[in-house]
Amino acid sequence: MRLLLINPNTTPAMTDKVVTVARAGVRDEVELVGVTGRFGAAYVASRAAYAIAGHAALDAWANASGEFDAVVLACFGDPGLDALREICPVPVVGMADASLMVAAQLGARIGIVTGGERWGPMLREFVAARGFADRVASIRTVAPTGADIARDPDGSLALLAQSCAAAVDEGADVVILGGAGLAGLADRMRDRVPVPLVDGVIAAVGQALTLAGLGTGKATRGSLAQTPAVDSVGLSSALAKRLGGAS
Repeated sequence: MRLLLINPNTTPAMTDKVVTVARAGVRDEVELVGVTGRFGAAYVASRAAYAIAGHAALDAWANASGEFDAVVLACFGDPGLDALREICPVPVVGMADASLMVAAQLGARIGIVTGGERWGPMLREFVAARGFADRVASIRTVAPTGADIARDPDGSLALLAQSCAAAVDEGADVVILGGAGLAGLADRMRDRVPVPLVDGVIAAVGQALTLAGLGTGKATRGSLAQTPAVDSVGLSSALAKRLGGAS
C-alpha cells in the first residue's frame, strides 16, 4: 500500500511532522510519501492562503512521482478536497473531513480546537458545507497558529487543554485537534481532557487505508467523475497535462 500525503503549504518541516505522526500509526509495509506545496503561504491561516493552497494541492498531486493507492490532504480545512476527488483516480481523504467522520462515531456532539483565530468562521462554513453543522457543538480557536504550536508544542499544551475543556463545557462529547501543527498532541493530552480526542492525521490516514482496501474504483458519472479535458494557461506542465485528460 502506498499513500501520498499532501501538505499544500510551503513548510517542509510540517510535511515531515505529518509523515512522522502517520508513520507511527501504520504497518511497516505501508509506504508514506510526503509532498510539500511548491508555492503559497508558509502556513494556511487565512482565506487567501486557503484559496492558494487548493491550487497548490492539485499541483503537488500532479507532480508527485509514481502511483498511489490513496491520497491524504494533510491540511485541516481541506483546501482543494473536492477538486482532488474529481481529478484523482484513487480515494482522496481530507484531514478535517475524516476527523468529522471519526468523531461522529465517538459522540453525538463534536468539538473542534485549532490554532489561528481566523479559522473560526472558516471552519463554521466548512462543517456546514460537509453537513455537520447540527453535530458540531463548539469550535474553539487559540491565538497561536498551527505553525506556532508545532514550533513550541510543550508551551501550547495547557492552552489547548483549556480550549478542549471549554468545548466540553459547550456540549462536545468528543474533541478534534485540528491541524497538521497539532498532529501527535492528542496522546499527550488525553489525561487532561475528559472526552475522546481525535488526531486529524491519524484519522485521515486510517480512513485512506480503509478506502484503498475497499477497491471501490473511480466514478464514471456524476460530479466526481474524471475531469473533462480542458486547455489551460500558466499551470505546471504536470497539472496542465492532467487537466488535458491524461492519466
